[in-house]
Amino acid sequence: MKPGRSRTHRRLRAAAAWIVVSSLLIILPGCSEKPKPQPPPPPKVTVAQPVHRKVTDYLDLSGNTQAVYTVQLVARVTGYLEQVLFRDGQLVKKGQPLFVIQRNTYENNLQQAQAAIQQYKAQLEYSESQFTRFSNLAQNKAAAQSDIDNWRYQRDQAQANLRSAEAQRDLAVLSLSYTDVRAPFDGRIDRRLKDPGNLVGSDGNTVLAQINQVDPIYVYFNISDLDLARLLKRTGGIPGPSDARKWPMQVGLPGEDGYPHKGHVDFAAISLTSTSGTLLMRGVLSNPDGRILAGLYTRVRVPVEERAAFLVPDAAIGHDQQGAYVFVVNDKNLVERHGVKTGPAVDALRAIDDGLKGEEWVVVNGLLKASPGRQVTPERETGPRS
Repeated sequence: MKPGRSRTHRRLRAAAAWIVVSSLLIILPGCSEKPKPQPPPPPKVTVAQPVHRKVTDYLDLSGNTQAVYTVQLVARVTGYLEQVLFRDGQLVKKGQPLFVIQRNTYENNLQQAQAAIQQYKAQLEYSESQFTRFSNLAQNKAAAQSDIDNWRYQRDQAQANLRSAEAQRDLAVLSLSYTDVRAPFDGRIDRRLKDPGNLVGSDGNTVLAQINQVDPIYVYFNISDLDLARLLKRTGGIPGPSDARKWPMQVGLPGEDGYPHKGHVDFAAISLTSTSGTLLMRGVLSNPDGRILAGLYTRVRVPVEERAAFLVPDAAIGHDQQGAYVFVVNDKNLVERHGVKTGPAVDALRAIDDGLKGEEWVVVNGLLKASPGRQVTPERETGPRS
């Protein structure tokens, strides 16, 4: 073989070897590629259909409690305060003694009035007998007419004095009774304002303490003209003292859940406030243990109407800038956002006034796994929902 042809042949073999090696380098990495991972299955969510049930629409208002009766106990007679017969803030009964004012002066006044009655009774009996005696003598012309007139005058004067003495006795009895200050009704008494040993009643009516009736207790609140129109449409009239005109209401106090206290609305003002367009109303609550104090802030709920509605769990309702919504899973297991209008709450459920027809499957558990357009694996809730 010629030298030039041999060199050409070696070059061709080198080029062929390079091509083979390159091909192997290209093919070998392909052989070592791992299979692509499978996408995770759609997340599981729990779905349920809305519950069809009757619900009650309420007006949620705010108010304040006030005692039915509030009385200031005053000293109606002058004297030194001798005794205080209660503990500050105590619950008291009607007629229970509370204060004792100096009694000896008024007891002596009563004895003096009783003695005057005895004196004038004696004068009346004597003048009556003398008048009768001289009247009989005058029939026999044995007595002068002036004597008869004198004893008639003495008799009539004694009768007038006796009536005056009896009136003075009654006043003395009344003044003596004022020294014993008693509770005018069942209630809670405030702290004493005067201590024993002080002179009371000398400069007018000295206030000794204040007492509130605690059972029942009033709740005052204001209602707007629009809400009043809704209530009048249902009730047909302003609330009043008769049983047929009493509107039911529920009340919740600070620190309480819900509205545990039941009562009724028994009064409405005769006109609305022109500046605010509201009407003052008053409800009555039972308060046998006196736990509800006057002046407390209250939450008031007044029922308006009863109607049928669809309900979903309150936890299934979300809120964003567009408003309230629920997630619904369609027949392709895709999540859809449905805007809704919510109504009153019933236990752990919430009424839906608009946005659902009742046939939808609403996501009630796993909301964080759902988003509009995402595919999910729905699991239907079993058992009745209360």
